[in-house]
Amino acid sequence: MTTDAWTKWPSREALTREGVTDARRWLARAVRVVVLAALLWSTFSQHRVGGWGAVAAVAVLGVVALCGWAFFRTTLRHALWPSLGLLVVLMGGALTAQRAGYVVAATVFWCVCAITGIQRLPLAAALPTTIATLAGYAVVQHGTWLNVVLTTIGVVLGGYALRLDAEARGTAQRLLAQERAARVAETESAALAERARIARDIHDVLAHSLSAQLVHLEAARLRIEKEPPGPFRDQILERVVAARSMAREGLAETRQALSALRGDMAPLGEYLRELAALDGAEVEVAGEPRPLRAEASQTVRRVVQEALTNVRKHAPGARVRILLTYGADDVTLDVRNSGGRERGTGPSGLTATGSGYGLLGMRERAELLGGTLEAGPGDGSRSGRSEERGFSVRLRVPA
Repeated sequence: MTTDAWTKWPSREALTREGVTDARRWLARAVRVVVLAALLWSTFSQHRVGGWGAVAAVAVLGVVALCGWAFFRTTLRHALWPSLGLLVVLMGGALTAQRAGYVVAATVFWCVCAITGIQRLPLAAALPTTIATLAGYAVVQHGTWLNVVLTTIGVVLGGYALRLDAEARGTAQRLLAQERAARVAETESAALAERARIARDIHDVLAHSLSAQLVHLEAARLRIEKEPPGPFRDQILERVVAARSMAREGLAETRQALSALRGDMAPLGEYLRELAALDGAEVEVAGEPRPLRAEASQTVRRVVQEALTNVRKHAPGARVRILLTYGADDVTLDVRNSGGRERGTGPSGLTATGSGYGLLGMRERAELLGGTLEAGPGDGSRSGRSEERGFSVRLRVPA
């Protein structure tokens, strides 16, 4: 047996009741009830016990029970000296009970001290303690030495068997926890592999297709611009330019989705500033920035993107202010515009942006994460003009 085996504490799993079956729990409770009943019977069956003597006996039993509970707690914390001190107190209680004539109670105390010492202490401390306990038991007993020896052997073997059983149960619990952790890691690894495969497929198919479309649309624009001016030429050029813009936006969204799948998205504040710079919007970040879950970060990005798209479509020329606030348990996004040159097109046209997303999609995405999204006319207190009340979108998601 190695030195570590002598000085090592039983594992925490072995010192707790974790993993104990219901049958064994009920058996342990039954044993405790029987032992307690024997103690009470041996105490109060004495005719000379009565009045204050009975009160004192019950008080002593209560103190012993409290010390036993404290011993279990200190051994659970692997506190050696407090555990040994409490065990000595319990041994003193056994000796006191023996001297007072309560033989059954004293015998139970001696045996419990020896068994729990072997079961819950390091062997280097458990063996001397057990030897001292059983030696005290042997000295005060008036029976034959054969009975004392047999009792001692039974107590030692019982305590060591309980220790081995507890260690086996603790080992099983640790292996079970490791197996569960391995399964979780395997699931996460499989999810990451699947996301990487999806990202590769999107990159190889959709991103490549959009890039090729951009090249052809740009070539078409350059070719059309060389044609003589005219209504037909201008109409075709406008359509090609619009298609090129849509392809560019689709490619940007595709690349953003790929970054989200691969887990290498740019910081949220940096992304908002880059996105706002294209529209001349103001960006303010409040609170302490921190990394967000991929779902929450992606939701904030999508809502900002959709809100700015709506401003371009329904309130061109409006002043836009983006406020991102990091809270203790959530993140809040507030996108407000001051109203554009086109009156009456803001709130009425925002619910259908043409991208298939709109307010409904933004709200559903927020609710899936346990958040909220509020959208409606903003206040025109800054400008003082009711026709420039604008529109605001406020998102809150747990993060």
